[in-house]
Amino acid sequence: QVQLVESGGGLVQPGGSLRLECVTDGATFTFTSMAWYREFPAKSRERVAILYNTGNTDYADSVRGRFTIVSGGHLNTVDLQMDNLQTDDSATYFCNGQLEYGFDKRDFWGQGTQVTVAS
Repeated sequence: QVQLVESGGGLVQPGGSLRLECVTDGATFTFTSMAWYREFPAKSRERVAILYNTGNTDYADSVRGRFTIVSGGHLNTVDLQMDNLQTDDSATYFCNGQLEYGFDKRDFWGQGTQVTVAS
């Protein structure tokens, strides 16, 4: 069974930084991409940043220049460095791993980690 586990969330003041980490257990394959999503109360999940296995990255406009997605240094791990955090960044953050095979895609999700930005 494939499990993604996030860590690193917490409470931080505006302008502060946090680093989220995601590790994968039980995978016998390499994800095509890994990403971080966030979910606000009563709203749909939005993608924050994505790292493809080619090394390419992409960011939501709201976080570009403040957040950086990088490999966690091991297979199927990904970190999200979040700098200059703002109150609007408060949300539950989810790690995603996507496997593409042929015309099919399969998504795997972590349980989420809470990030709260408040003074």
